[in-house]
Amino acid sequence: MSFEIIEATWNAPRRVRAVCTTRYGGCSSDPFESFNLASHVGDEVTRLAENRKFLRRRLNLPGEPCWLKQTHGTHVVNLDQDKKRRADAAITRRSGTIAVVLTADCLPILLCNRAGTEVAAVHAGWRGLVDGVIQATVDQMESPTNQLLAWIGPAISQHCFEVGEEVRNQFLARFPRANAHFKANRAGHWLCNLPGLAVDILGQLGVTEIHRADYCCYTDEALFFSYRRNHPTGRMASLIWIDSDA
Repeated sequence: MSFEIIEATWNAPRRVRAVCTTRYGGCSSDPFESFNLASHVGDEVTRLAENRKFLRRRLNLPGEPCWLKQTHGTHVVNLDQDKKRRADAAITRRSGTIAVVLTADCLPILLCNRAGTEVAAVHAGWRGLVDGVIQATVDQMESPTNQLLAWIGPAISQHCFEVGEEVRNQFLARFPRANAHFKANRAGHWLCNLPGLAVDILGQLGVTEIHRADYCCYTDEALFFSYRRNHPTGRMASLIWIDSDA
């Protein structure tokens, strides 16, 4: 498989780099074939290390990405100050420091300010969304929300993501407009629009420029890993950093 990435299409400053990997281009074998970048899924350590080394070389990264231990929570780490990596979002204002999140259905959300001096990466599944991981990240960014841009990367689409009544009720209790992002399916089950919920949450926080990648991880088996489709499986990486050379 040839190496393939998806570059964020948004109006970010030139010095901000933002990309998402696909499952193409690595050396991992099934069920992690082939460009798995996660250490917690059961992939061979040597193959994971080779994939990460290749990522750094192919993208000419300024350093090693700051890999997180994601928990489906709301903790946000400031990569410029905190050495701890147990979090679901990361912020940096330092050029050359790479914020990254791993996903395989959940939302990767990348943020930057219009000046290109602050960036963040967010991992948001339904638990993180309903518990406020986006709000927690925006709250810790120094920039006013009307100066932020957001890019929502490849994730599971609404018609592939069925949830129970208890999930919908949690969203309705916290977000009055959430009902618009649930479509009734079989009895007691709903199709949940994670990207749509994220757009609404970002908008309510004051982020006015939001872009979305038009992909579904579940249906596009050739290009993406999907935990709901196959597990165990690998993870894609969504990375954002400030380029000191731009």
